[in-house]
This record gives sequence, structure tokens and C-alpha cells, in this order.
Amino acid sequence: MEDLFQGYKGEALALLKKYKVRVWGTAIADTTRGRFEGTVLPRSENDDDQHIVMKIVTGYNIGIDVQTVTKMEETGYKKANYAIPEKQFPITPGLPYVKLFGTGGTIASRLDYRTGAVIPAFSPGELYGAVPELAEICNLDTEKVFAVFSENMGPEQYMSLAKAIGQEIENGIDGIVIGHGTDTLHHTAAALTFMVQDSPIPIVLVGSQRSSDRPSSDAALNLMHAMKAAGSSDIAEVMVCMFGPTSDEYGLLHKGTRVRKMHSSYRSTFRTIGDTPLARINRNEIMPIKTNYKKRRNDRNVKIMPFFEPKVGMLYFWPGMQADALDSFIDSGYKGIIIVGTGLGHVNKSLYPAIERAQEKGIPVFMTLQTLWGYVHMFVYDTGRDLMAKGIIPLGNMLPEVAWVKLGWVLGQTSDYEEVKRMMLDPINDEITEREPYNGYLVYQGGVPEVEDFVKDVHK
Repeated sequence: MEDLFQGYKGEALALLKKYKVRVWGTAIADTTRGRFEGTVLPRSENDDDQHIVMKIVTGYNIGIDVQTVTKMEETGYKKANYAIPEKQFPITPGLPYVKLFGTGGTIASRLDYRTGAVIPAFSPGELYGAVPELAEICNLDTEKVFAVFSENMGPEQYMSLAKAIGQEIENGIDGIVIGHGTDTLHHTAAALTFMVQDSPIPIVLVGSQRSSDRPSSDAALNLMHAMKAAGSSDIAEVMVCMFGPTSDEYGLLHKGTRVRKMHSSYRSTFRTIGDTPLARINRNEIMPIKTNYKKRRNDRNVKIMPFFEPKVGMLYFWPGMQADALDSFIDSGYKGIIIVGTGLGHVNKSLYPAIERAQEKGIPVFMTLQTLWGYVHMFVYDTGRDLMAKGIIPLGNMLPEVAWVKLGWVLGQTSDYEEVKRMMLDPINDEITEREPYNGYLVYQGGVPEVEDFVKDVHK
């Protein structure tokens, strides 16, 4: 009998037994908040005993508080199979060969109702079963290199990925896609930009904001767009491929050093900062926005530079910050520090003694901006000039996360102060640009007349 109430316990189990409603049964639940109809789903073993979970007709899962239920009735029963069907991925002559590296992201997935976790589909057969359109785009091979959440990606994984990419390029692959959790995807994109230089093929990082069991999932389209970019694009750079607008119209290809996650849940969360994206993309075509990008080549030459010093800190300045915040990095043996300062690159005078200590110990300290857009300008105000006199090095319009990644990569190769400074200020791939284009800073504000007119009349 327990299998009929999988995962339920306590009051929730008692309620299901009372009304003779089984897991996987279709049911009507009358509650103090209205009537709900759908399929009763198993609970995670770790969940509470106060809710019943139903997949309603819209495809979404909802939790119903048992205290609100006045009546339930089972109207049918058919146990669901949430395994993704696996089919042999066809090999089509003439299509490009793409390698997909998995790091633990859930590009295509199913829901494990025992634990409540999303299980990634990863083999070519699973991916073909989940997204059959992939067979029209490329010939696919996959390799799981890690199985970690994106917050657990770090220097060790960056270096391993760079080496694996180098091997695949040597083997003759036409393009590489990396499935990655979205939270730190832009950190990895920056790291691979520095570690994999002058690639002859596209390297595309892709993720999904919403898992594949949700009707609004962006997983399938993002994956199709990424495979198209990797296999057919002539942009031979490290890129991030995710939704452009919140709708399904097109994806965007972002340069790995100028991209950032900007919203916790929007499908269009990734944005190019201080520049324009490289291109728009859909299943059928790639539409360049920029023209000055590195082009695909027929050779197999690439520079793999898997270096990283993990003892690099990043300090986000706040008003009233005291010197001990910076001292903690110095006393803990950090080799370099990125400060994320206010305005044009400022911190308060309380930090001056710690900055002087860092300089005395030969620890390079660099300045980036909380504003994200714009440049560090430390000659404008006395504070900036004082900080530069104490050894702070401004990093132009380099994004804070990119600066942290690059400093780790540089210190992985040298500890010479002047060489570190030189390498940080010498752009590898637009992490510092000479200027930001007029359309590189667009923050549309809802409520103002011109934007409302645009949204209502032009981009409905």
C-alpha cells in the first residue's frame, strides 16, 4: 500500500487515505482557496507532511496545504513515466560535429519525484529523445566532465575544462557546447576566454533558467541555439548563448568577457554590459550584430593556458567599511585583491591604512565599479588620486567578476608585481575596451511614456 502514497507522511498521508486518492491518480481537490484539478504527484522524502502536490492542467506543480482541503475525489488513475525516452542519435553526413561537455547544469532533464531533484538528461540518446530537433542541426557527442552545481564550479574545474577543450580541438571537432548552471556561467565564460585563446572553433556556454519539466522552460531552445552556434557560426570565440527577450523569438550570443547574469529568474537574464552582443540566433540562422570578432579557421591551433591562483579576493565596498575588511584578505595570505568601488572608483579613507599595508607586502589591488557600466576614472576627485598614489590600479571598464577571474589567471603565471599589472591592463578579448558604444548602455524603465509606447505599439 505504501507505494500508492509515495513520499507522503503524517497529515498529508492521512488525508489521501481518508479520500482514497492515490499518487498518480487524477483528482479534484476542493479547498478554502478554490477547486484544483490535476495529477497527485509523489513527495520528496525530505519534504514536510503539510502539503499535497498536484500537477495541474497548465503543466505547473502546485502545493496544496492540507489544512485548506475540504474534500478530494479521485477521478482516474494512470501512473506516469517521467523518464526521457532514449533514441539512437542519427549521424547525418554534411552536418557539423559538436561536442557537448556537461558540468551539472539541467539543459534537458526529468524530475525525480523520490527526492524532488531535477535529473539531467545527458547522453546523445536522451537529448535526442528530449529535443529531437538537435538531429537537424548537428551530429552530437557528449561527455560529462563534472556533476556539480554552478556555485561549486571554480578554478579546478576551469582548468580541467580548458584542457578537455584543447583535446577536442586537436581531435578535429567543429564546435563545443558546455552545459552549465546559470548562476556562475559568466565566471566560467571569462575563465575559458583567458585559458583557451585563439580557438579555431566556437566555444558556447549554455544553461537554462527553468528546468525542462516546466511549460515555460527555456532549455530546449537554448540548447538548439547553442548547437547551431557551435556547429555553424563563424564566430570562433568563447560565448554565452541564452534567451534574448523573455519570449521565444531569438537567442543572443554574448562575448565571454562582457556578459553578466542580471536577473534571478527571467529567461532573458544574461546581458552584454558596456557593449552589444555578438549576434542574434534562432534555429535557422545566425544574425551578426558585431563584425569585429574572431573568425572560424580550418587549422587546429589553439593556446591552452590552464593557470589559476585561487587566493584572490574581491571586496565590495560599502559606506562605513573599516580597514579590517581588507586586512582579513592580507592576513589570510591572499595574493591579489579586486575592489568593487563606488562611482568612478572610490572607497572611504578608513581603508587607506589597509591599502598601504597591501602595497608594502607587494599585493596588487585593482579597482572596478559597482555601477557595472562605465569606466574607472580616478583622476577626477581627490579620493581617486589619493587611492592611485597608494597603489590602487584602475581597470577601465572591466567587469568585477571578469577582473577577479583574470587576476586569478594572471597570478597563476607570475607573482612579479609589475608583470601582474601589465598583464591585467593588456586586454585579451575586450575585457577592457577603448569606449562603450552609444547603444551599449540601455536600461529601459517601465512607466515612462516613451518606453510604454515602445512596449505596447512596437514590441508587443
